[in-house]
Amino acid sequence: MNSDPVAPVTPRLTSLSHGGGCGCKIAPGVLSDILKKNAPLLPRPQALLVGNESSDDAAVYLLNPEQALIATTDFFMPIVDDPFDFGRIAATNAISDIYAMGGTPIMALALVGMPIGTIPLETIADILRGGETICAQAGIPIAGGHSIDSVEAIYGLVAMGLAHPSHIRRNDSAQIGDVIVLGKPLGVGIQSAALKSDALDAAGYARMIAHTTQLNTPGKSLAQLPGVHALTDVTGFGLLGHLLEVCRGSGLRAEVHFADVPLIEGVAELASSGHTTGASRRNWAGYGAEVALAADLPPLAQTLLTDPQTSGGLLVACSPEQVGEVLRIFRNEGFAQAAVIGILKPGTPGIDVRA
Repeated sequence: MNSDPVAPVTPRLTSLSHGGGCGCKIAPGVLSDILKKNAPLLPRPQALLVGNESSDDAAVYLLNPEQALIATTDFFMPIVDDPFDFGRIAATNAISDIYAMGGTPIMALALVGMPIGTIPLETIADILRGGETICAQAGIPIAGGHSIDSVEAIYGLVAMGLAHPSHIRRNDSAQIGDVIVLGKPLGVGIQSAALKSDALDAAGYARMIAHTTQLNTPGKSLAQLPGVHALTDVTGFGLLGHLLEVCRGSGLRAEVHFADVPLIEGVAELASSGHTTGASRRNWAGYGAEVALAADLPPLAQTLLTDPQTSGGLLVACSPEQVGEVLRIFRNEGFAQAAVIGILKPGTPGIDVRA
C-alpha cells in the first residue's frame, strides 16, 4: 500500500477572487453615490493642482514652478493564473496613471494582500517579481510597501511621478472639435472571462499579456504637444465610461464610430460565444442613460464598448491639426493599433455611438 502523502493542490489564482483586474472596480453608479456622501473636511490646498473633483487618473501637487508631483494607487485581484504575469499586469496598470497625466514615473510602493497558507510562498514571490520586472522596464525602483494576510490575492502599486506643471494633462480639458484617439484595442475583460472558462487558447493568451503589459509610455510625449488638450486611460469602466468622464468634465458630447474602434484579435468571436463580464453589465447600468446607441450597430457593440479594460490604452483628445503627430508618437512606441475613433462636439455631455 502506498502511504506517500498526497501533495496539496495549489488553487488557480483566478479561483480565489470574486472578480479580476480592473473588473473589480466598484460600479460607477455606486461609486458616485458613495463619493457624494463624503464632503471634504479641509479646504483645498492651493498647490493641489488635481484632486478628486474631476475623476482624474492621479492627484497632482505643485512642488515648485518647474515640477509637479503625480501620485496614484491601483491594485486588484488576479486576472490571470500565472503569478508572474499577474504581477506584471498589475504593475503596468498602476504606472499607467502616471503616463496618463503626462508624467514620468520616479518610484513605486508595493501593495500586497495574500491568502497565506492557501497559495505557496513561491507563488507570492513570483507575483512580486513580475511587478518588479515592469518597474525595472519603467526605470523605477519599488522603494517599499505594505503587506497583509487577506482572504483574496491582491497586488498593486502606489506610483509616483514628476512632470512640468505646463505638461500636466487632465481628463476634463477637451475642446470643441477635438479628435478622439484610442491607444490600445479593446477586449481584455472578454479575454479574462474566456480564460476563466478555459476557452482562451495560447495565441489569445499571448495577445492578452502583450497588451496588458505594454507600458503607456507615449503619455509623456503626448502631453508635451500643445494640441493635446485632454488625456486619460481606459480601465475598469470601459471605453464609454472613461470617455464619459472626459465629456462631463469638459461639457462636451462625443461621437464615436464603432467601426473605427480597434479590437484585440479574436475578441469579437469570444464575445459572440458568450464570454462576457458582469462588470460590463454593471458599467452599462451605471451610465447607459448618457449613451445613445445607433439602431444599426452590431449586437455586441454595447458589450465591447463597456468591457472593463485592465491596463488599457490611453485616450487622447487633440486638435485635428495634431492627429498626425499623435499617431506618429503611438506608432514609434509600438502601439500599432492606435486609431482615431471619434470627435468631440457641443451638446449635452454624453456619447453618440454610430456604426
